[in-house]
Amino acid sequence: MKKAGFQRSDRVAEQVRRDLADLIRSELKDPRVGMISLTAVELTPDYAHAKIFFTTLADEHLDEVERGLKRASGFLRRELGRRIHIHTLPELHFV
Repeated sequence: MKKAGFQRSDRVAEQVRRDLADLIRSELKDPRVGMISLTAVELTPDYAHAKIFFTTLADEHLDEVERGLKRASGFLRRELGRRIHIHTLPELHFV
């Protein structure tokens, strides 16, 4: 029965990844965050924290991109809450 829990968290993580990628592409206006790809999302079992892995074409500016994403994390979390209806909206950690 434990397998179903993993499947649900995987689905939620994938939904978070898709929605965040869409939000970053369409809503985020920070010039530091250009063309990035969200490669994976890891959720804690209680959905309190989401570790978001990303990559960018401009590897030399990775620190700037990460700072831009961290600064926008509150906005992204709020917008994500409007799209995904889960009990606990995770705190976003970009790595």
